[in-house]
Amino acid sequence: MSGRQRVVIVVGTRPEAIKLAPVVRELQRTRWAEPAVLTTGQHGAVVRDTLACFGLRPEAGLDPPLVTGRTAGAGPVAELTAGLLSGLGSRLRAPAVHAVLVQGDTSSALAGAMAAFFAKIPVVHVEAGLRSGDARSPFPEEAHRRMIAELSDLHLAPTRAARRNLLAQGVAAERIVVTGNTVIDAVVAASRRPLPRAVPGLRGIDQDSAPLVVVTAHRRENWGEPIRRVGRAVATLSRQYPDVTFVVAAHMNPSVRNAIEESLRGRPNVLLPGPIPYDAFARLLSRSVLAITDSGGIQEEAAAFGLPILVTRDNTERTEGIDSGLARLVGTDETEIVAAAEKEFAREGVLDVKKPNPPFPRPNPYGDGRAARRCAAACGWLLGLAPRPSDIPAEETR
Repeated sequence: MSGRQRVVIVVGTRPEAIKLAPVVRELQRTRWAEPAVLTTGQHGAVVRDTLACFGLRPEAGLDPPLVTGRTAGAGPVAELTAGLLSGLGSRLRAPAVHAVLVQGDTSSALAGAMAAFFAKIPVVHVEAGLRSGDARSPFPEEAHRRMIAELSDLHLAPTRAARRNLLAQGVAAERIVVTGNTVIDAVVAASRRPLPRAVPGLRGIDQDSAPLVVVTAHRRENWGEPIRRVGRAVATLSRQYPDVTFVVAAHMNPSVRNAIEESLRGRPNVLLPGPIPYDAFARLLSRSVLAITDSGGIQEEAAAFGLPILVTRDNTERTEGIDSGLARLVGTDETEIVAAAEKEFAREGVLDVKKPNPPFPRPNPYGDGRAARRCAAACGWLLGLAPRPSDIPAEETR
């Protein structure tokens, strides 16, 4: 590895692991980079498990006590961020680091960008430029991503809409590369792999021909009654459509999980498997006919399979899916969720059990599956070791 440039990739949560894994693999293929994955402990052991799905292991990690003093990711946002900043600052002191990659808008991403900035290390922001327009929604992610933009030297925007947001914030055009979203690279690759093991709670679903609906809920602003309303809406749908299987992929936080599951336990066509390994989840999405979710990442992942999404939020920073007609904002009102799902189910062929995949392919507004390659090349350009990559072709993203 002599003479290579050390690039630290900060990974704190499961979505970061998913979206950064393809970038790490591409950096490993270059002649100039020495990529090192540094985990923060924000999502605990699930991050290591997710990285393992892509054949990756972290080089180093923070211990959970450095994160909150109690349980990783469980403390208030200020306490979490302070612990992460202190721990990451120590880890970036030696050996020499030539660039730090952060992804998205988590506390780990913000702390990683701040720690690198204080150490005078160039910051690369993967999935830069997403904006909801409301600094308090989603909370605290919208504020995080705006602050990370101020600290970054290179902005890897997933779409042209994200590029326009960065330009509006005053980011110089030459510091923005439109790459597509790396989650498309990740989810397509993962969905094509054979499952290495049966997933508890999914009882042979890979061979089941019933139409599948994937449901998730975890946003902080939806905690409590809003998530309970989502659960009650799914319970209503499960009664109306007994031949449809609803898979509720639970969050790791037990209180969040209980809130959505309390209305669903005992329903014969509702599966409650708990957290699902990423490779199994990708396969699940590829076979589904609908996703009901408040997750930003799943809005993008579902688009890779032309899967319609009901977004249980009042706004979204993934506006490309809304503009394309693939996603619809429904909030957390039970009546709105049920009505929107009924409309999707009424489409011709959607619930035909003889068709294991959605019969309505649509263009993907989030990229072409080659985003990670552009991200790695852009890092090389930032460090003066590779030519600047071209933006993704205009017809591939909005």
